[in-house]
Amino acid sequence: MRLKNKVALITGGTSGIGWATVELFAAEGAKVAFTGRRVELGESLAKQIGGKFIAADHRRLEDCERSIKETLAAFGRIDILFNNAGIVVGGRAESVSEEDWNETLLLNVTGVWRMSKLVLPILRAQGGGVIVNNASDWGLVGGPEAAAYCASKGAVVLLTKAMALDHARENIRINAVCPGDTFVKRWEEKGYFQDAGSMEEKLAKMGDALPMGRVGNANEIARAVLFLACDDASFVTGVALAVDGGNTAG
Repeated sequence: MRLKNKVALITGGTSGIGWATVELFAAEGAKVAFTGRRVELGESLAKQIGGKFIAADHRRLEDCERSIKETLAAFGRIDILFNNAGIVVGGRAESVSEEDWNETLLLNVTGVWRMSKLVLPILRAQGGGVIVNNASDWGLVGGPEAAAYCASKGAVVLLTKAMALDHARENIRINAVCPGDTFVKRWEEKGYFQDAGSMEEKLAKMGDALPMGRVGNANEIARAVLFLACDDASFVTGVALAVDGGNTAG
């Protein structure tokens, strides 16, 4: 029960890493509010954990503001913010469209900044708190065919470090988790495995490229987020924690 009596707000909680973190935080004793665009799934998960689902698109300022207000209305405070909502868009710098570039930066960077900006005064008034941002190992070292995504996640890493320095004396810890290749069910839903070869074969091929020889899973990332969010990490701030099977080690 490492989060007993804590209130957590998790963005993008209706799939993948967000979903796994919602479940884990609730199991660890937190009161959990979470956002997402998949209303039916969100309401089902909220009922399952006894939490609060908020339909929101974090590309919109008004949705960011409303998610904070509804969390406070439901639980009276916010102790932990996990900025998880984000998108992945492929393409090199010369091939990515203006629309995809702008949408990626708007959600992956501006959404993180807005949510942090809105919650920081609340954490300060309460005497402290935690922000965890979901970045990526490709925000640390870059990767091919993902110029907009890498740019956005690199920005999240340095935004995290800058905010951590700005608020360290206010008992507000701010860190980033940097997942590597992590299997989530949305991969199947989006048709990533529709061409030749089975899903297992493709995952095995992806895993072969990593030092540990396999891809990660959402629960492994959620446990890293839990560490950064709880008092086990009480002397940790400004860190970009790679959870990537060793991808950034070399």
